[in-house]
Amino acid sequence: MAAIWRVFKYVKYYPKEILLNLLCNLLYVVFNLFSFVLIVPFVELLFGMTVPPATMPALALDQQSLTDWLMWNLYHLKDVYGVWPCLFAVSGGYLLATFFSCMFRYLAMFFLTPLRNGIIQRMRDDVYHKMTILPVSYFNSRRRGDILSRMSNDLADIEWSVVSSIQSVAKDPINIILFSGTLLFISARLFLYFLLIGPAIVFFIAIIGKSLKRNSMKGQKKLGMIFSVLEESLTGMRVIKSFGKESDMLRRFSQVNDDFAHTAVKVSARKELGGPLSEVLGTVGLVAVLMLGGMLVVQGEMHSSVFIFFVIIFARLLPPVHSTVQAYNNLQKGNASAERFWEIIDADETILEKSNAVVKEDFQKEIEYRNVSFSYMPDNDEKPVYVLDNVSLKVEKGMTVAIVGPSGAGKTTLVDLLPRFYDCVSGEILIDGTPIKDLNINSLRKLFGVVSQNCILFNDTVANNIAFGHTDYSLERVEEAARVAHADEFIQQLPQGYGTTIGDRGLNLSGGQRQRISIARAVLKDPPILILDEATSALDSESQKVVQEALDALMQHRTAIVIAHRLSTIRNADLILVMEKGRIVESGTHETLSEQDGLYKKLLKMQSFS
Repeated sequence: MAAIWRVFKYVKYYPKEILLNLLCNLLYVVFNLFSFVLIVPFVELLFGMTVPPATMPALALDQQSLTDWLMWNLYHLKDVYGVWPCLFAVSGGYLLATFFSCMFRYLAMFFLTPLRNGIIQRMRDDVYHKMTILPVSYFNSRRRGDILSRMSNDLADIEWSVVSSIQSVAKDPINIILFSGTLLFISARLFLYFLLIGPAIVFFIAIIGKSLKRNSMKGQKKLGMIFSVLEESLTGMRVIKSFGKESDMLRRFSQVNDDFAHTAVKVSARKELGGPLSEVLGTVGLVAVLMLGGMLVVQGEMHSSVFIFFVIIFARLLPPVHSTVQAYNNLQKGNASAERFWEIIDADETILEKSNAVVKEDFQKEIEYRNVSFSYMPDNDEKPVYVLDNVSLKVEKGMTVAIVGPSGAGKTTLVDLLPRFYDCVSGEILIDGTPIKDLNINSLRKLFGVVSQNCILFNDTVANNIAFGHTDYSLERVEEAARVAHADEFIQQLPQGYGTTIGDRGLNLSGGQRQRISIARAVLKDPPILILDEATSALDSESQKVVQEALDALMQHRTAIVIAHRLSTIRNADLILVMEKGRIVESGTHETLSEQDGLYKKLLKMQSFS
């Protein structure tokens, strides 16, 4: 239960609501109890079941003295005013107590509403914030569908568990304490008889709770698999249809869906068992009270009206006990989802920022890699496979540096280390002589503009995609950036121009159009350093020519690091680095490298031949 109790730490943000809720719950229970206290004199008065004391008894805090004092006063009023005014007075008191009881129950829920909704709101904010600061490597090793399941279904499950339980947690203990205290005051002997079956109730509830938590955890994981298959299917729908694999994907989805359904049945069966079991055991206790109390009445050891009052209060004690059992089972089910939620919150932030990190405003001199090595599995028990192996290089301000080489050579990894998407295993990277690990991460990443082969656009307007979250950019600046990126012409032809929504991932546009919007975004950001990761490799010749012109305009007066697939696009680079197996094996200009009998010349011939 540790995970679900951590959820309640968010309660500290709502101290006023908690205090008001507890106060209203206390008053609700008091008036509820008082309304039943009035039943006994009502019955006594109506049926004349007892003979009052001859003289007015002294008032004392014990059951017999209170009963005698109340009966003497009630019968005295009956003799003075008659039976009907007394009945009306008792009935009015009962109605008034019931009214206040219901009013305070409503107010308790009213003050609880902002708390229970606010808890889930803060949890959503926290998990999303955590996801934005986790390293890219965290998401590379996990299914996106499972992460979506944790943010949606798991949080909904926690919300349901908390919402359905938080009122019970706040109200039922007060109910149980006050009602139990009343029963103990009325007859300690009868109440202790009931407590003999208490350990049995706790034992059975604990067994059900453990089974419920275990199966709930399995269910949440299998639901995550459903989300994963669904997300993969939506993303790869073109591939599924082109290969005619609809039936295979349906079988795969049906299998994980069937597994989840079986587990959900087990969870539901165990969850629903707790309530009836507690009710049966409570009824056993009630029957025992009736039998034992009846014997005490017959033997003259307990007054009949007191026994009736005891039975009524005891019967009222059972619902909060039953509700507590249900709340416990709900919390056990929610605990499984809470553990999955806290796994994200507690995930290690491998890209850490120093407490005294330096805020860097601009790029002045050079970028330097010093003996940099990197592995995606550095903690592997076997010898780690290095994607980069002891790489050293310098990129001076204003240079255009191109990186070429076969697939898997480490080109993308080399540039991903610059904005600290990953951290190198050994060596260091410096900007203007300062290690990037000493820099404020946000200020470091503001130095870079990234245009990749797989440009990421959002289901928003063209203008908002170019501005990307910045509200301080005017439409004129957005249009100017689009003109530099050679995108203004096709944007003006869209139905609503810059206000046109481009659909999920921008799929309403062609590849070249999406790429030019991505370039316009980089132009508007106006970073001093550009990273172009095979930005034209997936385009046809016509689109590639237009996009390359946009890239050339973007790179003017900036430092650019270009990962190139088409060598024709980097002939004018100031420096070309040739990578193979995580190392820089050649470096120089296009002219010098093409004259050498090395890997670059081999790649050049292959492209010329193709």
